[in-house]
Amino acid sequence: MQPDEIDERGLFAEGPPANLDKAVRKAPQLEKPHFHGHRDRLRERMRASGPAALADYELLELLLFRFVPRADTKPRAKALLDRFGTLAEVLGAPTHLLAEVKGIGPSVAFDLKLVAAAAERMLQSQIRGRQVLSSWTQVIDYCRAAMAFEPREQFRVLFLDKKNALIADEVQQVGTVDHTPVYPREVVRRALELSATAIILVHNHPSGDPTPSKADIDMTRLIAETAKPLGIAVHDHLIVGKNGHASMKGLRLF
Repeated sequence: MQPDEIDERGLFAEGPPANLDKAVRKAPQLEKPHFHGHRDRLRERMRASGPAALADYELLELLLFRFVPRADTKPRAKALLDRFGTLAEVLGAPTHLLAEVKGIGPSVAFDLKLVAAAAERMLQSQIRGRQVLSSWTQVIDYCRAAMAFEPREQFRVLFLDKKNALIADEVQQVGTVDHTPVYPREVVRRALELSATAIILVHNHPSGDPTPSKADIDMTRLIAETAKPLGIAVHDHLIVGKNGHASMKGLRLF
């Protein structure tokens, strides 16, 4: 037996063979990937100072850690932001577009949409069953999270009871990039079915600019005129986009 060889029979003895330590020292040591220390530092900053201490790409990195546990997620986070712009736009992007980003794929895209759905549900729970008009900021935050980054126009209705508490939140129609067909009679019929006494109309502009169009104004006035004789008030029509929101009631357009 050569001097540096380990006598395997000694491995079954009461103590380790004399030359075991030397053999272990000679064995190649596996190094941790370079990004492990970076992950630890990001986690520590999050624990110590909260999310405000992190840039958008760092917060997205932390999120991707959970989905891609054995890879450097910094390039992926930056690629997502380069493609979509902001963290909100990343979470609002369609699954198939997320999956096109290098290093993301269908599985991680699904996980990101799951996070977005949880955030939307959290915001919705803040207004459900409460007096909506007393939490207007939360209503706008919810509508923007739900619709502002959708690639096609959606027409949504929030149905309220006589105390202005939310009864139901329903997407009535989905259209194209710049148009959604809206049927005032269907909106009013659904309000009667739910015994709603007031509604808030909401739709998005995929262009990002929330400025109401003439068609938006005409449609809102028609719904308000149809609903009023039946005791249903139209409190507002909100238009949301990635660049902000517009209140048609605030603009005195109906």
